[in-house]
Amino acid sequence: MSIHRRQVLQAAGISLGGMSLAQSLAPALATATSPIAAGLGPRRFVFIRKSNGVRPKEVTLPSFSDAQKKADNDRQPLDVDLANHDLPEWLQQLETHKQHLCILQGLSCKMSENGHWSYSSVLGAYKSGRNSLSGIKRATIDFELAKLFPSPFGHVELSLTGNYSTFRTGIVSGYSAPAPHQRNYCYADPQTAYNELFKSVTHPEAVDSDNQMLAFLQGEENFKAEMLAGYEKQKLSNHVQSIEQIQERNKQLTGLADVIKQHLPELDAVHANGGQNASTPEKQQAMTDILVAALATGLTNVVTYTIDELSTPIKGLPGNESDHISIHELGHNGGYSGVPADEIRETIRVGHVSQVATIVNKLKKIPEGNGTLFDNTVILYFPENGEGHHSHGTEAPFVILAGDHCRLDLLGRYIRLPYHGTEGHKTIGNWYTTLLNAYGNPIQHYGDMDLEMSRKKLDQIGAIKQFMPA
Repeated sequence: MSIHRRQVLQAAGISLGGMSLAQSLAPALATATSPIAAGLGPRRFVFIRKSNGVRPKEVTLPSFSDAQKKADNDRQPLDVDLANHDLPEWLQQLETHKQHLCILQGLSCKMSENGHWSYSSVLGAYKSGRNSLSGIKRATIDFELAKLFPSPFGHVELSLTGNYSTFRTGIVSGYSAPAPHQRNYCYADPQTAYNELFKSVTHPEAVDSDNQMLAFLQGEENFKAEMLAGYEKQKLSNHVQSIEQIQERNKQLTGLADVIKQHLPELDAVHANGGQNASTPEKQQAMTDILVAALATGLTNVVTYTIDELSTPIKGLPGNESDHISIHELGHNGGYSGVPADEIRETIRVGHVSQVATIVNKLKKIPEGNGTLFDNTVILYFPENGEGHHSHGTEAPFVILAGDHCRLDLLGRYIRLPYHGTEGHKTIGNWYTTLLNAYGNPIQHYGDMDLEMSRKKLDQIGAIKQFMPA
């Protein structure tokens, strides 16, 4: 690949180095068999990954009766109406959305990586070998859903990560996977995400320049292809296809210019040049604004957002404004400025839920059809590594919010499924199969098998039937 082609592809928002350009853009056009073509309409999914685990007791309901508390402590199946209960303090900002909320306990994720980082494995239900390309076994669930509901960008990944002292910036390798042995790219800071996603409005001349250069490259590649054969010709054919897909995306972006202008977010100057002086809450708020705008404009129907990982610098946290906090240190019960680790962890979660609530509130204000954008949206907030800092993957609590057109029967409830290794237990593979089946992909099972469940000859194939629409 010549340096000129590499520069053009990077300018178009595509990072190379092991990431799949063709696969990343493949969902750009609806097919005749897609749910959209079948009349289901666009549906949206937001995956919000957090680090350091979610300990199951942190999401239990404080107003449980004694019997309910015992069943929950004993990890027995439980299904409770949220309308009759108080939410945990850190989830209080979702109180007005309880009819659209589900707290889902009891899923396991032992077939993915646990420990400190899960990389792509928590969204792919496999061991990823610390995100080595050879370890990426399949397209992650977010990409599978993006295929069902095509959009110009297909899938957008945002990530607030760093090296403990500074934030990552620019376009960097992500945690989702568009296909086996392929790593996605992500936007690592709000300004880069803003520039790349909305440049058809903010810098239309850049899109025009891209299109002219892409047209030149396409002609160049077609000429070369006539003189090649076999594998080399196939590789070049893939390059031509990728160029055509970028051209198609740019054409779609130009057509969306008016709606993009309507929802264009405003970024504070603190985010310029990578925004290293921005506090963590400021960065999270800016990413939330970009996430909502990307959905509202139709640039994408699926966003994956790593809101933090163990190496994300925590700066400007309420109550610890002057501290530079390490999430990893919190996982080992290290406090800061006299504030204990558990209290700081709670403050971090409150900040996360503030962003979740902001997404819900904003989407509920944007009209769509006879309702709002939120009616057709599912938001999933979950730990990337299970039930704790050093987790075993026996439990992976999910906090789910979804609108009135949700195709899953679980809203308004606290649900605890049977515990790992017992009859009726469900894994994240079952959960992702449920999402795919409910929204148009009849796959028998998504993800790898749980070894303990297999040894005990317990059924672990397929969707969670109690959640499927009647």
